[in-house]
Amino acid sequence: MSCTVAIPSSPVFSPSRRPLSCKAASASPEPAVAVSASSPAPAPAAAAGSPLRPFALRALLREEVSPSPSPQSASAAAVATAPTGAVLKRRRPAPLVVPASGAAAAAAAAAAVAAVEADPRNEVEEEGEEFAAYCRRGKGRRRVEMEDRHVAKVALGGDPQVALFGVFDGHGGKNAAEFAAENMPKFMAEEFKKVNGGEIEGAVKRGYLKTDEEFLKRDESGGACCVTAVLQKGGLVVSNAGDCRAVLSRAGKAEALTSDHRASREDEKERIENLGGFVVNYRGTWRVQGSLAVSRGIGDGHLKQWVVADPDTRTVLVDQQCEFLILASDGLWDKIDNQEAVDLARPLCINNDKTSRMAACRMLTETSISRGSTDDISVVIVQLQNFSSS
Repeated sequence: MSCTVAIPSSPVFSPSRRPLSCKAASASPEPAVAVSASSPAPAPAAAAGSPLRPFALRALLREEVSPSPSPQSASAAAVATAPTGAVLKRRRPAPLVVPASGAAAAAAAAAAVAAVEADPRNEVEEEGEEFAAYCRRGKGRRRVEMEDRHVAKVALGGDPQVALFGVFDGHGGKNAAEFAAENMPKFMAEEFKKVNGGEIEGAVKRGYLKTDEEFLKRDESGGACCVTAVLQKGGLVVSNAGDCRAVLSRAGKAEALTSDHRASREDEKERIENLGGFVVNYRGTWRVQGSLAVSRGIGDGHLKQWVVADPDTRTVLVDQQCEFLILASDGLWDKIDNQEAVDLARPLCINNDKTSRMAACRMLTETSISRGSTDDISVVIVQLQNFSSS
């Protein structure tokens, strides 16, 4: 018996068939089937999984496209003959470039700078019978607007026996500091009326929390550190949230009445970690969630779970040794320590003179600037002799 084996679509052999013969002893011979080399048969279509399939498809596409098609017909033919699953790429259009006028941009920038420089809040002075306040915008800072605010309410809520003084240091904008300075006195006055001279510390705390709650409702960015002093006859209630500080001059000796709420404090770090947050050292500064260097304050809604507005509060009995109180933002304390601030201000404050108190505020500010401070600086000095219990 003779047989013929053809192997089509092989990647190794040619598609043409070659006869192979084998004979059996008991079978009659059968003619072998052969294909003439001079007239080859058409090659069969490549199988779906054959390595020759891409070549067959390309040839098919070349044959079906006319020699000089219009762009529309060529595109239609290409789409019609594309195999299933093929991806047709579109060319990305060239970017649209709108040229900006250099002169107009420079003029707009100059106008913005001029508006900031002309802002009357860049340098603020306020004085009364028992206090002086001086605030100045920092120079050479990335933030261009003045972010510090202060408050001095000699008769809080219409009560001549109660006075409120405070400094508010904004970060991420002026919004939180401005809101706190305008609204915290009102909230505290409401809380004082509820206690009627009773638990003042609790009323102050609720005033802080109410200020924070109302500011967060505005859905505005930024936050503010705060330090406040509530004065009554014979009593001084000092509170802070953040790194603004209160320092008392007691017979010429500096006494810090607040402790800065910084992320580097171990107790604050532990509190934040217990709440599921973290504190990391970024470029030499410990920061909450790698972002904020202070751990308490008004606002900062995106960090509110950890950066709380709950203040630390302390009550001090005012006696004859209590001379004056300094409330200031960290722009001052970063360059001047507590005792030095008292030593610089005391010669001008000991005589309880309005002009001298303002000069003391300005001198503290100028000293900090001369040492390289570029931050906003706010200083409030309050005379305490008239509030003494004896």
